[in-house]
Amino acid sequence: MKITVFYVSDTQKPYFEKFNKYNYELNLVSERLSIETVENAKGSDGVLIQGGCDASKPVVEKLAEYGIKYLYSRSVGINNIDLETAKNNGMMVANVPNYSPRAVGELAMTMGMTLFRKLSQASYNTANGDFMVKSSYFSKEIRDATVGIIGAGTIGMAEAKLYDALGAKVIAYNRHPKESEFVEFVDLDNLLKESDIISIHIPYVLDVTDKFISEAEIDKMKDSVILINTARGQVVDNEAVAKAIENKKIGGFGTDVLIDEENTMARKFDSIDDIPNHINQQLVREHPNVIVTPHIGFYTEEAVIDMITISYENFEQTLKTGKPVNPVQ
Repeated sequence: MKITVFYVSDTQKPYFEKFNKYNYELNLVSERLSIETVENAKGSDGVLIQGGCDASKPVVEKLAEYGIKYLYSRSVGINNIDLETAKNNGMMVANVPNYSPRAVGELAMTMGMTLFRKLSQASYNTANGDFMVKSSYFSKEIRDATVGIIGAGTIGMAEAKLYDALGAKVIAYNRHPKESEFVEFVDLDNLLKESDIISIHIPYVLDVTDKFISEAEIDKMKDSVILINTARGQVVDNEAVAKAIENKKIGGFGTDVLIDEENTMARKFDSIDDIPNHINQQLVREHPNVIVTPHIGFYTEEAVIDMITISYENFEQTLKTGKPVNPVQ
């Protein structure tokens, strides 16, 4: 089997080779899958993509034209894949539903603690020569704070355990709550009102979780709240967040995701003014209480190994049984 793998950094290449125990023929492509790069898949049996790749209708149709049988993702999210077009062309789709949940959980907690203890503000100011101890740096300790987790799946619970170990009170909102010894489940309104830090871990579902956190939800939060999004850009109304930051309605915002990542992530711009979407520009421009990272929640050794090895098992089980371990359709 020949597999073309898109969006592979130099850091990841040795792991694809090291864990290739089934001796697949690999075509490792650094660029993301798009209509401009799809030609790299010619001659392959399957492709392996990641979040940020474009598997929209015209791209999937091109893959079908090249005879691609398997369109697999090494990410959890599949909203970047046109599933209907894949199905109509007899193409199997699979994903990696779980990989090192601590990877994203640790990033979310690190963002939360950095903003909660005002470190981003302090480091921003000292970098500009200002070493005054400002009143805005005054903070609670995390043991006297309440952390709210929206979406208590494997990633949300991994972050919850980290905060629990630090002594915080952890509450969570989940559509189908499960009993937990360290998390108290509450309704969404109470979570929004009580939390000092709110961290989001819900999937993006079209017309269901679009702008799940918007102006109405922000109005219910504490004025000092720290809001963290390591889920998907679409689940938060970043325009409402930018407005709340400007009006000091919330204390800080950390995001590892943006709504138009295909035009932003994995790109280097000459200036902030060149970043697509004025809201993205506003969030990264001169806001010491805002942290924006380029979708690196998955970017740990443990998570990358999981993503690769589980993807290989998807392909191997397909060859052996006609069905991947983690089929999407």
